[in-house]
Amino acid sequence: TQNPIEMEGTYPLPEAQRDRFTARVSMGYPSTAAELDMLDTHGGPAALDDLDAVADASEVRKLIDVVRAVHVSDEVKRYVVDLVSATRTAPELRLGASPRSSLQLLRAARAAAGLEGRDYVLPDDVQALAVPVLAHRLLPTAEAQVARRTTEAVVQALVERLPLPRPTKR
Repeated sequence: TQNPIEMEGTYPLPEAQRDRFTARVSMGYPSTAAELDMLDTHGGPAALDDLDAVADASEVRKLIDVVRAVHVSDEVKRYVVDLVSATRTAPELRLGASPRSSLQLLRAARAAAGLEGRDYVLPDDVQALAVPVLAHRLLPTAEAQVARRTTEAVVQALVERLPLPRPTKR
């Protein structure tokens, strides 16, 4: 987790550390009902005793194997590389995404496909995950910051601009 930068005593992560987080997802605040539930269920003397395992080690291993078995076509791989490469030449960015970003975007797309019950990645999987996987790794130019152009907006614009790969049979 990362606290908002606006909080006192928090500082931006160095570039090398940001690149090691797979994705950044803002959870927002819980609903009133969820927050009330938190007050009832968390922090009590036996809070940890009430936790139930949702998966054991063998189930986690099976899920990892399912994700690894998800097929990625050469066209989708090329799309991932093209999208990540586009961040390196985007005029609003002074630092684009690293090759590690391509690996993480592809892993996330595989996981999404597996969770959807598919054994193949769609370009839509890549598009849906591009912002959470890429935006936190990028650094905007001073001009982009002044214009309040976020890295999320830059990635979304790249997703909308790049042509999708045409499906091929495997």
